[in-house]
Amino acid sequence: MKYIDLHTHSDYSDGTCPPSVLITKAVEKGLAAFALTDHDTVSGIDDAINAVKKQKAPLKFIPGTELSVAYKDRDIHIVGLFINHKNTAFKNAARMIIKRRDDRNMEMVSNLKKAGIPISMEALTKENPGTVVTRAHFARFLVDNQIAATPAEAFKKYLDTDTPYYVPRKYIEPEEGIELIRNAGGVPVLAHPMHYKLKEAELEKLVKRLSFAGLMGIEVLYSNHTEQDEISAKKLAKKYNLLPSGGSDFHGSNKPAIDIGTGRGNLAVPYSYLERLAAACNYPL
Repeated sequence: MKYIDLHTHSDYSDGTCPPSVLITKAVEKGLAAFALTDHDTVSGIDDAINAVKKQKAPLKFIPGTELSVAYKDRDIHIVGLFINHKNTAFKNAARMIIKRRDDRNMEMVSNLKKAGIPISMEALTKENPGTVVTRAHFARFLVDNQIAATPAEAFKKYLDTDTPYYVPRKYIEPEEGIELIRNAGGVPVLAHPMHYKLKEAELEKLVKRLSFAGLMGIEVLYSNHTEQDEISAKKLAKKYNLLPSGGSDFHGSNKPAIDIGTGRGNLAVPYSYLERLAAACNYPL
């Protein structure tokens, strides 16, 4: 049986591996297909495409992204698969989203500096100047400079929403994110639905809203999903006519317990998921 991974991150966002390394890892795992879904950007896709061309193994590469969108007092994530990364409207929207993220990051840097922490945007992007900076980069800096012992401590003391240094981002609405993905030829998929810790009724209310807006899929198989989580996600998929998707959410050393393709060791996303998702947008496999 052939297996796939439709949710991964490179060092173009908050992963630690270049796209070429992700491709190598996917081939070594024997995956039949692999999607790059960096946060709010498609900048790494060309590198990934070029790396795939150099591989002898028959690996299908799926261009994608993962957009953060607003939901009440938090954000949720919409994975976009089969994105036309040359689409002008999508590229312009992505630049706007990244600009908002950069503005927030500068405010957080300022807050941390006022607390005596010697941090700068240059330091955050030192090894990857073209990356989309996320709070994972802040955490890595704080650990590397012995300000926090672990990434978890960095978030608890300096980066979580209840700390005095945190600055909220301005997100686009879910409907706008779904429209951007679909207009760029993609399939919008609700990422890790159980990650948001919503009560069952609230999660269903969210899925219903998104399905009316054009959501086409939901992650059923995910590294952190329990068996009951998978059952719940499959139930929502069936009720709202959503296609099942799945992926590891691989981030390299930023999430060392999660491996590409296999997640925490028991993830196995079937190739049939990819076939159904591709057929939904007439994407040639």
